[in-house]
Amino acid sequence: MEWVEAGNRAAAVLKKYRWAAAVLLAGLVLMSLPEMKQPRQEPTITQQEHCSGEDLQTALETLLTQMDGAGKVKVLLSQASGGRTYYQTDENLSRRTDSSEHRTETVILSGSDRSQTPVVQRVDPPTYLGAVILCQGADSPKVRLAVVDAVATATGLTTDKISVWKMK
Repeated sequence: MEWVEAGNRAAAVLKKYRWAAAVLLAGLVLMSLPEMKQPRQEPTITQQEHCSGEDLQTALETLLTQMDGAGKVKVLLSQASGGRTYYQTDENLSRRTDSSEHRTETVILSGSDRSQTPVVQRVDPPTYLGAVILCQGADSPKVRLAVVDAVATATGLTTDKISVWKMK
């Protein structure tokens, strides 16, 4: 008799909470299904190369020299700050009743060839104050405009911070 009463009470509770039970049952079925995972791949680091001030000056000189009508070119860039690399860190804070300890460690990936590489979170490029360009074809407004536009695009400077002068 006790089993019959228990079954009747269970049926009453199940009838009252049938939608909740259906959602719970659907969740359990979905959790038991095998996951469709891709094979795990080793994480890769993509390194973005940012030119230092001197490298960018040389690259701009080479590029601007190839511009139609520019002729020989010299570039001077003044930097407000150099580029900065931020690395991913793990922070651990352990508290005890009498003290607490804060520890920060840089996250390092170990390669299959036993190389260790820190994980780069972000790289801020250098910030420039201005640019002075000397070029042989600076007497032409068309060349000056093209040079100013190219330097502004490469450095992020506004056009009022770029001076183009005729080379002697």
